[in-house]
Amino acid sequence: MSNTVYGLSVDAADAGKLAHFWAEALGRDVAPGASPEFATLDPDRATWRLNFHQVPEPKSVKNRLHLDLISPTFEAESQRLVALGASRIRDVTQGSARWTTFADPEGNEFDLIAG
Repeated sequence: MSNTVYGLSVDAADAGKLAHFWAEALGRDVAPGASPEFATLDPDRATWRLNFHQVPEPKSVKNRLHLDLISPTFEAESQRLVALGASRIRDVTQGSARWTTFADPEGNEFDLIAG
């Protein structure tokens, strides 16, 4: 027997608000019924679910799991993410690889890779 990834869940102070940031960042829609307690990006057959669940405690340490995004328009996309509410944490270059680590509006880290 094997398992299939159904989706990824993100803890949030305001699930609906954070879902709207990620919907804009990923070019997806928030599914109907989003609230501060629960929200999901509208799934389709080609992409996985991204769910947001309200939790009482604030984020306090670095993520153990994060999203890696890639963009052929790295500089423009970096600026767009900041305009949406992301914060730039650090720029990294390793050999020919280049990426920036950002934090979403609630502090969850993610990377944007130049590609």
